[in-house]
Amino acid sequence: MNKIAAIAGLSFLLLAACTPQQEDVDNQTDQDINANQQQQGAEGSDSATPIAGSDSDTQASVFEQETLTAQQLLEQEDSPIASRVIYFEYDSAKVSDDSMALLEAHGDFIAGNGNVNVILNGHADERGSREYNIALGDRRAQSVRRILLFQGASTGQIESISYGEEKPAVFGHDEASWSKNRRVELEYEVR
Repeated sequence: MNKIAAIAGLSFLLLAACTPQQEDVDNQTDQDINANQQQQGAEGSDSATPIAGSDSDTQASVFEQETLTAQQLLEQEDSPIASRVIYFEYDSAKVSDDSMALLEAHGDFIAGNGNVNVILNGHADERGSREYNIALGDRRAQSVRRILLFQGASTGQIESISYGEEKPAVFGHDEASWSKNRRVELEYEVR
């Protein structure tokens, strides 16, 4: 009986030792992003192009219109990229499932338009120290950045800035105000 317990314990320890550490997962994610960029090509054309292999009907309907320039697509109110704010939960940098489709549309747009750059402005609500909120805003911007890169945007097209609590969207000291201030804003520039 003791031998069986010892073998089971040893097997458990070996399995636990084989699990990847967080750094290994992050490195693998970066490698996957780089491989995805190389496969799709780092730069797109100067005009909007259709997205090859896109499963989203909404994205395809907007991006199929090859005659529209990137600037015209950005100005369309019914475009899937018309919404340019990603909201976050309290003290979190995790992108919600609801925001993933929006970020996928933005990533596909950036990847398909090499003349487009985006600045990710990270923000936090007023709770917490100034330094903590700057770091939290940066983590939020980096979360959005990783998703855009995974969608095929190149690193040269994305810049991130954290404002922490310094530029609130809504002034107030309640949850309704704070929830609007926990955000990343996507600011586009067409070259």
